[in-house]
Amino acid sequence: MESSSSSNSYFSVGPTSPSAVVVLYSKELKKWDEFEDILEERRHVSDLKFAMKCYTPLVYKGITPCKPIDIKCSVLNSEEIHYVIKQLSKESLQPVDVLQEEVSEILDEMSHKLRLGAIRFFAFTLSKVFKQIFSKVCVNEEGIQKLQRAIQEHPVVLLPSHRSYIDFLMLSFLLYNYDLPVPVIAAGMDFLGMKMVGELLRMSGAFFMRRTFGGNKLYWAVFSEYVKTMLRNGYAPVEFFLEGTRSRSAKTLTPKFGLLNIVMEPFFKREVFDTYLVPISISYDKILEETLYVYELLGVPKPKESTAGLLKARRILSENFGSIHVYFGDPVSLRSLAAGRMSRSSYNLVPRYIPQKQPEEVHAFVTEVAYKMQLLQIKNMVLSPWTLIIAVLLQNRPSMDLDDLVEKTLWLKGLTQAFGGFLVWPDNKPAEEVVQASILLHSNIASLVRDQVILKVDSRDSEVVDGLIFQHITLLMCSAYRNQLLNIFVRPSLVAIALQMTPGYRKEDVYSCFRFLRDVFADEFIFLPGNTLKDFEEGCYLLCKSEAVQVTMKDILVTEKGNTVLEFLIGLFKPFVESYQIICKYLLSEEEEHFSEKQYLAAVRKFTSQLLDQGTSQCYDVLSSDVQKNALAACVRLGVVEKKKINNNCIFNVNDPATTKLEEMLGCKTPIGKPATAKL
Repeated sequence: MESSSSSNSYFSVGPTSPSAVVVLYSKELKKWDEFEDILEERRHVSDLKFAMKCYTPLVYKGITPCKPIDIKCSVLNSEEIHYVIKQLSKESLQPVDVLQEEVSEILDEMSHKLRLGAIRFFAFTLSKVFKQIFSKVCVNEEGIQKLQRAIQEHPVVLLPSHRSYIDFLMLSFLLYNYDLPVPVIAAGMDFLGMKMVGELLRMSGAFFMRRTFGGNKLYWAVFSEYVKTMLRNGYAPVEFFLEGTRSRSAKTLTPKFGLLNIVMEPFFKREVFDTYLVPISISYDKILEETLYVYELLGVPKPKESTAGLLKARRILSENFGSIHVYFGDPVSLRSLAAGRMSRSSYNLVPRYIPQKQPEEVHAFVTEVAYKMQLLQIKNMVLSPWTLIIAVLLQNRPSMDLDDLVEKTLWLKGLTQAFGGFLVWPDNKPAEEVVQASILLHSNIASLVRDQVILKVDSRDSEVVDGLIFQHITLLMCSAYRNQLLNIFVRPSLVAIALQMTPGYRKEDVYSCFRFLRDVFADEFIFLPGNTLKDFEEGCYLLCKSEAVQVTMKDILVTEKGNTVLEFLIGLFKPFVESYQIICKYLLSEEEEHFSEKQYLAAVRKFTSQLLDQGTSQCYDVLSSDVQKNALAACVRLGVVEKKKINNNCIFNVNDPATTKLEEMLGCKTPIGKPATAKL
């Protein structure tokens, strides 16, 4: 547990900090000449020639890649599967041969059938599609070179960010382009419902997993052994998304640990000497599914994946989605991460094939690794000018003078770079041209009319599209692009909000408030567990660096220049504070003693829509189911809402006094208190 001591050394930040703090938070400047536009060559070389090129990727320790059928046989004959079958046979009284047949069926359902012909087909098709819809696909070549070396040394796990269905297609395309082994990819069962496409994906390296295992011990054993077998063989990188699903809000989702546990287990059990984890950041100028995501966030059910749906989506081929930047991070050695951090001795006490409950120490380590990988993804996400433009526009809606917008965007550009943001900005073009080009790319959201930049969210426009108010659709789409900035600004912004909420600016009180806010928004943003003090120090350091505050031994003082910075940062995160306040008000108005998540989402959406219609609130972010679910999770974690499981269904009931207190603390009506007493 973190100490709440108020010693001077505990809060030494900013100008009085040790140089180590400065080194810790200084960001390495990345040079844009590291990036190569791979579409440049594709535009000058036949797609057929590219697809049919000589493809002989270097593999792990020069081994001969095994065939998919060999992996299946290896799993069927593994000691672990035999052990699980015997145990389940005793428990369920089912014959062993029946369970073995079930194992075979599970493997048939999940296994990939990687074939070079399918890879070449996708290479040909995707080359044509990507050239049509993207201006550039930029890749850091140094990262590719490091990945190439890593693949030959140890088993490799690729951990990309997940913002679009394009992600996994793009990575396979890139690895084929650079003559690296295409990965085997964990995919949802939804894709199997797509006629022909599902099987094509299977032949391109996709292996399929059920969304939930429902306590099915046999399925879990088969799936985990299948993944571990592929990893131990090392003949192809294993790829999966830590977030588990695409982020509809463009914020990084909190990690899921299941697959990460599986790929780390061979190292824990000393079946492999090391495993490399490779964080990959995929950034889009314009997301293909932007409208679909907003519909889902507003409660419209996600359309089922189907071949017919894919064919209907071909209209996107006539659109321009700007550029993609793919940044391959440095391979991270699992062995190095574990050194001095955890002991593997507990795995020596029982035979490797016997499943055992994960020790608490190991669970904590896996959790830490997951968050570290996500923070590395975030660090290397590329920001486009549009993310800055929309952040400025949202704080000045519905319109701005073009010159004013350019000026404020340039100011924000400087602040973003000072905070370590990885920003792509065409230096060879005037700023006004850059802004105009971004507006043109996102003409469905904003337009330039007589030197006025106008967001298409006129409050008088209550046009209904597919049962949704057009204004709500557009504003949530804007929020998604603004959200890409939040990972860079979250720590200094929480310090800024804490300063606003703290009378007197005493450093200890500001830290208490920061800690409270970080706890509340732990489901919204990625924070390394147990790292609250360092996050606070980073926030203070960045504010000092931008000359917004000065930090003394006891106080944090706002400079004259700092008001502009702090006002912007507070405005950037104000939607989240307001959203949680509104949700608290809804919970206090909830008349039902118990409710399900489905009932909660429908009711809170109705409640917030009424507030917006009445003009009582202008906080459109609260309409997002992403925010609503995160707020509910935070309320459960903070003891504001109690969660119970009855007949495999989760129900919730509200603790009114705690909810009132949380709402008042967010609204600065109740003091936060010292760290030790800040919990509700």
